Amino acid sequence: MRKKIAVIGGGAAGMMAALQAARAGADVELYERNDRVGKKLLATGNGKCNFSNTEMSVHAYYGSAVSLYDTLFPIFGVKETVDFFSQEGMLIKDRNGYLYPASEQASTVQDILRYALEQSHVSIYTEAKVETIMPLEDGSFQIKVADKKNDARPECYHAVIIACGGKAAPKTGSDGNGFILAKKLGHHVTPVVPALVQLRCKEEFLKSVSGVRSNAELTLFIDEKEKYCVQGELQLTDYGISGIPVFQFSREAAYALLQNRRVTVAINFLSQFTETEYVLFWQNRWKKLEECEHQSGKAEETLEQFLTGIANKKINQLVIRLAGCKPLEKAATLKRAQREKIEKLYRNLIVTVQAANGFEQAQVSAGGVEAGELYADTLESRIVPNLYFAGEIIDMDGICGGYNLQWAWTSGYIAGRAAVGRK
Repeated sequence: MRKKIAVIGGGAAGMMAALQAARAGADVELYERNDRVGKKLLATGNGKCNFSNTEMSVHAYYGSAVSLYDTLFPIFGVKETVDFFSQEGMLIKDRNGYLYPASEQASTVQDILRYALEQSHVSIYTEAKVETIMPLEDGSFQIKVADKKNDARPECYHAVIIACGGKAAPKTGSDGNGFILAKKLGHHVTPVVPALVQLRCKEEFLKSVSGVRSNAELTLFIDEKEKYCVQGELQLTDYGISGIPVFQFSREAAYALLQNRRVTVAINFLSQFTETEYVLFWQNRWKKLEECEHQSGKAEETLEQFLTGIANKKINQLVIRLAGCKPLEKAATLKRAQREKIEKLYRNLIVTVQAANGFEQAQVSAGGVEAGELYADTLESRIVPNLYFAGEIIDMDGICGGYNLQWAWTSGYIAGRAAVGRK
């Protein structure tokens, strides 16, 4: 007898799980609360869908499920993902390890999966929200579905895969309903916070540099202790800091704030210099200024003129103000303490983080179903037999660069095959 399997959630993990279960010989029904499957995929990679990364590593992930990495990724990792999409007809573009569809359209990935589901005869129910999952004595399940097209109706299945995401981007359907379902079935969910998200800071001076983008090195401090250091394009906003380097440690900041700990970020706008090179750079700058004091037309050089070319003009103006100086005062008249403050500000501008932006702005959420409650090689529940989990609902999240989608493909593949009894 063919197994009948329900997959709850039509995102990346859910579609992969449904497809693999169907190809392994099951009758599969996929429930998606949106009006179409794969809606969240369309926003990934700025619409280009960075679906994986050749530089795969356990160090790109966080959460309790990191302990499962060495078991799961050798089964279905980057190579298998590339082979899968290639065999489905998708050309792939490699940008320094970041993998995209050659079309550079997220809709390509969505369509590839949608067509594959149709060809595998997966029944897809959209605008359908699963309200309850009830385990039966024989090991099967009865689920109750409320949808806009029909009245609430119960259905029975041999196995259920919960893949309805976390809490990030709730408008795409990930509103935390999966966690509610998991808890009702006896699972524990670690605290869930926004990840890959902007950080809000208390400093009012950020309004003066809003809109500035600058390559910088950012160091995260929690209770004055260094926790993370990353370099990349920083985006300054009127409320705080953004950009990929900020996203990479935003989950750490969010968890620290949840524990009422002090969170600060040190910004180094001139990280291209070593410490020794930086000292020599300024020594030469000030020396040249002093030498030019007696030359016609240079004696009147203002501080604003002197700093031109060091960084973005708005950053230069901010440094001048924070150093207690004025843009039009003569640069050569600055006292040593003022010069040292200017030098320090370019390399160590401190901002105090007050909050992470909400789930509405987050690309993923951190936290979820604890890995210790799942079998490592199948992602089956240790609490409820024939119940499986895949994707963001599990306590594992990755940094930017295609890692979270790779987790969706990996966990979806494994849960889908395991639910049918295939590895």
